[in-house]
Amino acid sequence: MKVLKKIGTAILSVLRSVGSFFARLWKHKQGRVGLIIVTFLILVALFAPLIAPYDPYDVTQRAEKGLTPSWQHLLGTSITTGQDIFSMLVYGARVSLSIGIITGVLIAILGATLGVIAGYVGGAADTIIMRLVDIMIVIPTLPLVIVITNIFGNSYFVIVFVFVLFGWQSLARIVRSQVLLLKNSDYVKAAELAGASKGYIMFRHILPGVSNLVIMSSALTCAGIMIAESGLSFLGLANATSISWGKMLADAQSGGAMLFGHWWSVLAPGIGIFLSVFAFMRLGLALEEILNPRMKRKSGLVKVFKHLNNRYLDELFASMDDGAAPFVQSPEPQKKSKRRGET
Repeated sequence: MKVLKKIGTAILSVLRSVGSFFARLWKHKQGRVGLIIVTFLILVALFAPLIAPYDPYDVTQRAEKGLTPSWQHLLGTSITTGQDIFSMLVYGARVSLSIGIITGVLIAILGATLGVIAGYVGGAADTIIMRLVDIMIVIPTLPLVIVITNIFGNSYFVIVFVFVLFGWQSLARIVRSQVLLLKNSDYVKAAELAGASKGYIMFRHILPGVSNLVIMSSALTCAGIMIAESGLSFLGLANATSISWGKMLADAQSGGAMLFGHWWSVLAPGIGIFLSVFAFMRLGLALEEILNPRMKRKSGLVKVFKHLNNRYLDELFASMDDGAAPFVQSPEPQKKSKRRGET
């Protein structure tokens, strides 16, 4: 009974923490917008068989090719195979969202784990991980992706593996730099004096300290991965048997949809990609302001433009320096002497 009570108490504590977190996210304007859109897209993906009027994978439910939008086919049919575009849009949300979310979570786990090990353990582990990061960053990604997909196939398992393989380096470096600051904190030193193992300290004390970076990075990574998957599908490097928004764009381009005036074939998947990326970007920016109160509350568009010219990172590190030394007083300016000849 005592064990069950402890388990129940732990579950209630986790539920309260999660509820409090989502409540703070809901109060944030950008977070609310992103949360609504992401929830809507997830529900569409989960209930795709109930929402889509046709099954795009069923060849018996395909009509004539290149039909214009009508009540029977809300977004018309594809110009190459005659599939219902609205049904393809709904089913494509499953592939695009699943790849983005699964890959984002795996990158967060791998990058955070290696970053914590490199920052806290140090020594040979730090050297090996950081040199591996340096090597992986300079490797041209697209040619290697083409080689890997040609050797191991273009299944979505391989695509996720490739994205994770080339996506964890930046997060690992950021987490390592934060861990180097946390390892000298009082509560970590107290845990070491109490005889706690390094593994316990890393995953019980240090990892929660960098969780804000990991959560924020996961949201932003999901947006980037969805764009990357769409690009690979458009180039024909993804799984040809599954329907994704990138594959819809590739089919429309190969069939000459814009040439024949079938703009809805391109607009439908384009809107799906835009909404998903926009939502995850809103969540990422909102999480950044919620989990890092020292960040200034500026619009996401301003942050994006500042990020493009490196001003955003400069202000971020400046705000961290200001928070780290709030009591340092600037030296008083020397008074100018009114006498001639005095300096």
